[in-house]
Amino acid sequence: MKKKIKTLFMNIAKKNLVFRKIIRRALYIIRYVRYKVRGFGQKIDDKLILFSTFNGKSYSDSPKAIYLYLLNNDKYKEYKFVWTFKEPENYKFLRENKNTSIVKQGTKEYEKCMQKAKYWFLNYRVADHIYPKKDQVYVQCWHGTPLKKLGYDIDKTDNALNTLKELRYKYNIDAKKFKYMLSPSKFATEKFITAFNLKELGKEDCIIEEGYPRNDFLYNYTEIDIENIKKKLNIENTDKKIILYAPTWRDNQHQAGIGYTYKTEVNFEKMQKELGQDYIILFRAHYFVSNSFDFERYKGFIYDVSKVDDINELYIISDMLITDYSSVFFDYANLKRPIIFYMYDFEQYKNNIRGFYIALKELPGSITKTEDELIKEIKKMNNNFKYNKIYEEFNKKYNYLDDGKATERVINKILKLEEIK
Repeated sequence: MKKKIKTLFMNIAKKNLVFRKIIRRALYIIRYVRYKVRGFGQKIDDKLILFSTFNGKSYSDSPKAIYLYLLNNDKYKEYKFVWTFKEPENYKFLRENKNTSIVKQGTKEYEKCMQKAKYWFLNYRVADHIYPKKDQVYVQCWHGTPLKKLGYDIDKTDNALNTLKELRYKYNIDAKKFKYMLSPSKFATEKFITAFNLKELGKEDCIIEEGYPRNDFLYNYTEIDIENIKKKLNIENTDKKIILYAPTWRDNQHQAGIGYTYKTEVNFEKMQKELGQDYIILFRAHYFVSNSFDFERYKGFIYDVSKVDDINELYIISDMLITDYSSVFFDYANLKRPIIFYMYDFEQYKNNIRGFYIALKELPGSITKTEDELIKEIKKMNNNFKYNKIYEEFNKKYNYLDDGKATERVINKILKLEEIK
């Protein structure tokens, strides 16, 4: 019954702006008051650090890299770590690590931890009603170098749940809470400042431009890591080349009661006929996408890896990446492997849904818009891939700070700044 009511309200909210504003405001007030009450009397623990990725959906990204660095460094052996998850039962293994606990997101215990932890390392927006105290340090790690426009830089939108004004409000309210925000490059810094309205908020100096901690793994992984990951996915006994297909989500594809959905615009039957002899495909849906996919008829050719927490594991075992407008290619480019862009809805995406920060001629790979072009390009890349001048210049511009040591630089920079203050 609760789910049905929620779905009904969601459908009405999608169609009625006034109703949506009233409901959101009412929920905000209720949650804000509850958060304040739960935090009454809670003192900040200077050696408690809280981590969360993708709003509690996974154990991954830069917060994971930072956590592992701190966990394995004797300098921080007296610190305590807490991870927040929507489904904590899936992450019980973390309790085996020293000084580590896990809590369920949205609970009373979670909100108490948010108010006690000195440091927050998140890679996604924190809930609107949750505010850091004066002496708490909220580090926004974010989750990628942007290709598509964000926040205040979006000048048109076909978003199913938010108007342009509502989108900007969400970015603005979160940016006010930042103490620091991580950036992998000068380019990303410039975009984050405008997208999050940091100049107007007087927070331009909150950016820490030292590279992405999450990409350290792409420089430090071992052959044993590759073997273990393939074994976990049951693809260890194959000589076929591995393609990672990782499309992004569409702002205008949303279903009440489910969430954002994605329609696979690929004829996998045709791809299996053309490529099945030499390739397997790892299909990775964006973390926003809530619908499931049935690839049973393509068993042995397509593996749904959408539930693999850390996409870095998929990067290092893949021989090639196919994506569209997702930022995954920025990170994958560190490996200097083939990248193909399948932009079947390019005009609609550019003109109606988002818009791009960089010229497509800068992309480190070929752009295809039809399945025939895609299949042809895959076959071409099989034996003819070259790390060319365009690819090299791309990495020099966007990935020059990724070198396997970003985590250490980030931690040292934050702690130094905090000591000064």
